[in-house]
Parts: sequence; structure tokens; C-alpha cells
Amino acid sequence: MNVKLTETQKIKILNSDDIYVIMQQVLLRENKIDLDREHFWVIGLANNNLVLFIELISLGTVNKTLVHPMEVFSFALQKRAVKIILCHNHPSGELKPSDADKDITDRLIQVGIIVQTEVIDHLIISEKSYLSFTDIGLMDELRRSTKYVPRYKLEEQIHKEAKELGITVGLKTGRNEKAKEMATTCLEQGLEIKFIAQLTGLTVRVVENLKKKME
Repeated sequence: MNVKLTETQKIKILNSDDIYVIMQQVLLRENKIDLDREHFWVIGLANNNLVLFIELISLGTVNKTLVHPMEVFSFALQKRAVKIILCHNHPSGELKPSDADKDITDRLIQVGIIVQTEVIDHLIISEKSYLSFTDIGLMDELRRSTKYVPRYKLEEQIHKEAKELGITVGLKTGRNEKAKEMATTCLEQGLEIKFIAQLTGLTVRVVENLKKKME
């Protein structure tokens, strides 16, 4: 659900305080109906950090909300956002990131790399305060994670590091093979087949066959 922005909310984001000012207003407005439920929003930004949109992606329970990567990035791609900020509330007021919060951020960072839409921060908010993953160094930590990094990317990194050390390692080469690796990763992340085909240059039939092999 798209959140209607006032003219004063269509600003350039310079830091986490700027985004919290807006999201606190959104939270207070939406909490009139769903006070004790987690909300998960995506804020889309232009290249100059101007707020393009705020989209409510998911409305969960008191301590959990389900987030699908396709829902997070589809609106961003439609609106031509070049970067996004993730944001969700904790009805309890506790701002400490849970393992699930870190995991979904880790996953969305890697999907963002694939679709060329950078995830620059994740805010956990309450009506009175907030926590920024960037401000506490957690975004940098998650960017170093390899949990959701596509296998072909890891192979390329290993090959590069080995080459610098003068070591020869086996590496699958060929544009088609890399495209299939990328498509497999996209399927694992839940992206749509037609979108994956456009992204990788593979045909829809090839992507469908890859999906069947995974099932």
C-alpha cells in the first residue's frame, strides 16, 4: 500500500534523523488502526536522495512480519528508485535488531545488488525513538556477509584473490553459465520468471527449466 506523502515529506535524505522524522509521522498515523502490529515499509530514493515514495509492504503480528523480496523491489523498479531504505516498527518499543531482522536485511542487500537498487539502511522505529543499522555499523557488517551471495560471485572473488597470490584455481567461465547461476539465485529469492529473463538475458523457457530442476 502506497503511503501518501505531504509536500514537506518529499525531502532529500541526508541522515537517519531525516528519515525518522517522516516515518515517525507515518507510524503515528497508521498506529491509530493497527497499534500492536509490526509494519514493514520501503522508502524509495532518487539518485540525489530525494524521497520518491514510501510503500507499506507488510502488516504482521505483534512481533513478526513476513517480507518477500519481490514485493520490496517491484515498486522501487517501477518508480525508478536507485536506492531504498528499509523500515519497520517494534510495537514493544524495544529497538534491538532480532536475528530475523538481520537475516532479511542480509538477503535484501544481495537482491538489491542483483537488481541494481542499493539498500542503504534499515531503521527499526517506535513512536519515541529509532535505531539505524547504518549508524551502528550493522549495514557494513551485513554487506560483508556471504550467506546470500550468489555462488558465481563467490567463485569470481576466490579466483580474483587466488590470481593475486599467483595461484591457479578452477572457475566456470562463459556468459551463459554465469547467467544461469544468477537466474538460480533470483529464483531462490522469489523473483518472477519474466523479470529474471529480462535481467539475465536468458529465455523464459530456460528460466522455467531451471525452476523445475530446483523443485
